[in-house]
Amino acid sequence: MKKLWLILALTLAAGTANADIKVAIAKDMPTVTVPTATGMVEIGRIQDTQHEVTGEWARTSRPCPEFCIQPMTPAAGVTTIGELELIEILKDPDSVVVDSRTPDWFEGGTIPGAINIPYTYVLDELAQLGCEPDFDGWDCESAKRVALFCNGIWCGQSPTAIRNMVEAGFPADRIFYYRGGMQVWRQLGLTVAGG
Repeated sequence: MKKLWLILALTLAAGTANADIKVAIAKDMPTVTVPTATGMVEIGRIQDTQHEVTGEWARTSRPCPEFCIQPMTPAAGVTTIGELELIEILKDPDSVVVDSRTPDWFEGGTIPGAINIPYTYVLDELAQLGCEPDFDGWDCESAKRVALFCNGIWCGQSPTAIRNMVEAGFPADRIFYYRGGMQVWRQLGLTVAGG
């Protein structure tokens, strides 16, 4: 009987906590907890309904070239995803989410659970993604499911990394491109780690 009361009390407490959330991730997902290198992290959205993005992330126009709008699909066979799909990948301990930006951007704030593999080094770090070195380069038959992102739809760092991975033999169907990147993540008020 005590066990039943404990379960009921915990259920009511969780329901009360979720009732305080005005800005949820999705209708049936007020927040989500994902594994990271430093432990579990809860991802939610900023609860202030008057909050506005400011600074670098509020900029709408960047010079092109270099910051041109990226294609929806950076390479044939790669799947472009949104925030909910990225969250599902973050929850999967057998998948990897890669922040492909340079370390200074990564240190300024990233998506919880992402690891930093700068786009310029991705081919040197394929072992972290389930590939094994062989005489011809990389054997990626056992490659993990990998999602990559960078600063936003105008950022070419993750598309460049993705194209290089595919060219090196990484299976395109195991690559997911979060095109919105940090700009859209921040615009939605989602939790940012670091920075």
